[in-house]
Amino acid sequence: MNESNTRISKAVIPAAGLGTRFLPATKATPKEMLPVVDKPAIQYVVEEAVAAGLSDVLMVTGRNKRPLEDHFDRNYELEEALTRKGDEERLKKVQESSDLATMHYVRQGDPRGLGHAVLCAAPHVGDQPFAVLLGDDLIDPRDPLLARMVEIQEREGGSVIALMEVEPEQIHLYGCAAVEATGESDVVRVTRLVEKPSAAEAPSNLAIIGRYVLDPAVFAILRETEPGRGNEIQLTDALEKLAADETIGGPVHGVVFKGRRYDTGDRGDYLRAIVRLACEREDLGPEFRGWLQTYVTEEM
Repeated sequence: MNESNTRISKAVIPAAGLGTRFLPATKATPKEMLPVVDKPAIQYVVEEAVAAGLSDVLMVTGRNKRPLEDHFDRNYELEEALTRKGDEERLKKVQESSDLATMHYVRQGDPRGLGHAVLCAAPHVGDQPFAVLLGDDLIDPRDPLLARMVEIQEREGGSVIALMEVEPEQIHLYGCAAVEATGESDVVRVTRLVEKPSAAEAPSNLAIIGRYVLDPAVFAILRETEPGRGNEIQLTDALEKLAADETIGGPVHGVVFKGRRYDTGDRGDYLRAIVRLACEREDLGPEFRGWLQTYVTEEM
């Protein structure tokens, strides 16, 4: 066991992607600002980081991403208008996003991949372990994945990645992990990683999903990592080196997640996420479920 005495407090959220799968909606609006029911997807991600105790959030942005900063900033004119109307409920919702966390921003000048986006966070993170949350993956707050990952990292040191079982025909869409069992059913030791392998080449059916808790040793590796698949600097390639030699930055563990995950990076999954979350809302669910049942019965 390699105990880590550093309490993790910083989260990094890469948000520089162009969102081409959602054009034309994302021509002028960042994909992270697309609403999931009545909140932008990115707010769910920040809320998850805060719920896990990570109140210092760095967002790695790009061109045309200013609405992200505006969303987490104060809007005094709107707040004043709602105050004059006595609309306390909506005022509270507006203020929630600006009071969530201490927000920081850095630009990723060139879209050179996830590994490069993480490297942009190095000056802010320094020599502390940190979390990385990808905005396309929404994790249901009733299934606290990130908190579990932080717990494992603080106990074992090194890095921790989130893994999920997928069907073999889907593994080519993900990074894939070769693993060894540990004494805990939801925790494995990662021995090798492969970026988007074919089903025949995949060492398992465990796919990497968009949550990481990383040792700062990853930065030195990323600086030396050549562009890989897609001519981008792949975070998976750097993690592969950490897994192969734990003297660099400690071991790599995986937490196997079996909870509720919503993929908002795909149009179909985005729509399914909205329906599922709306159905579960106390204020929207009863009426919406009734309409949905009638629609499916009568129209489908």
